[in-house]
Amino acid sequence: MSQWENNEQSPLSFNPLPSETIPRYAGIATFMRLPHYAPDACDGTEIGLYGIPWDGGTTNRAGARHGPRQVRDASAMMRKVHPVLKLSPFELANCADLGDAPVNPLQIEQTLDLIEAFVAMLTQRNIVPLAAGGDHLVSLPILRALADKHGPMGMVHFDAHTDTWDRYFGGCKYTHGTPFRRAIEEGVLDPKRVVQIGIRGGLYSENDDNWGLEQGIRVIRIEEFNEMGVDKVIETAREVVGDQASYISFDIDCLDPVYAPGTGTPEIGGLTTIEAQSIIRGLRGLNLVGADLVEVSPPFDPSGNTALVGATLMWEMLCLLSEKVAQRKR
Repeated sequence: MSQWENNEQSPLSFNPLPSETIPRYAGIATFMRLPHYAPDACDGTEIGLYGIPWDGGTTNRAGARHGPRQVRDASAMMRKVHPVLKLSPFELANCADLGDAPVNPLQIEQTLDLIEAFVAMLTQRNIVPLAAGGDHLVSLPILRALADKHGPMGMVHFDAHTDTWDRYFGGCKYTHGTPFRRAIEEGVLDPKRVVQIGIRGGLYSENDDNWGLEQGIRVIRIEEFNEMGVDKVIETAREVVGDQASYISFDIDCLDPVYAPGTGTPEIGGLTTIEAQSIIRGLRGLNLVGADLVEVSPPFDPSGNTALVGATLMWEMLCLLSEKVAQRKR
């Protein structure tokens, strides 16, 4: 019997392919080499990793629709045990790749409805969603679906931009720069439990970010971030979101483009990769009900490094989610 037959995944398995016997470059690409199950036939799954290959909300440099596929490929580099947190997520929770949410590249509102229905299908099965986008507008339908179950949520938002602007090009209210304004208006996010980390870059007017501040969002611009330091930022984030249901949304452009050039709206002067990892680790124990990693745009990084960064940050978030799933089962 060959090594492939020895390690063949059974329908009930939630173990990643073993890299010790099957090379990481081999096999069909799935998130972190996990088994792939259809979302309507994934009984027993507790954390569902999935892609949202869509960038119809992008206003300038498109390409994030290709992010999930490249992040899947890069995620083959992930191993089984977190070296700092000493967590083994695949032992704590049943994880699976549930494919991609359905999208329509030509229609924004329909795509938002399709994504919301997809995530609602997961939440109805008590599956915690972990998404790879896609542009940042995809967070809005995810939050809608989660709020149906958990009510208005808190959020730790990593980004160079607040994404609380109102409209683009006259009347377009659904873009990757508006998802969290819409989420707050719709009551799916509690603005007083939202913290935004790493905000920077130019504005169209000096009032662009005022709306979010007026709603009570805690905005940590990069200048304040550098003054506070990582430990104080973690402390602040934990205080803001509290112990109620919360979400992590990580836009890869939160990082300085030297670490993640493959994104649609890069802004210099951002976080380092180790700062981002440290802050995510510092969120351990929060009442997390989902997460996403968005705006990886492979056309702008032929090296694939941005996708590797994205996959690694998804791994960091998966470790937190898996521990929380295990705690809820006790």
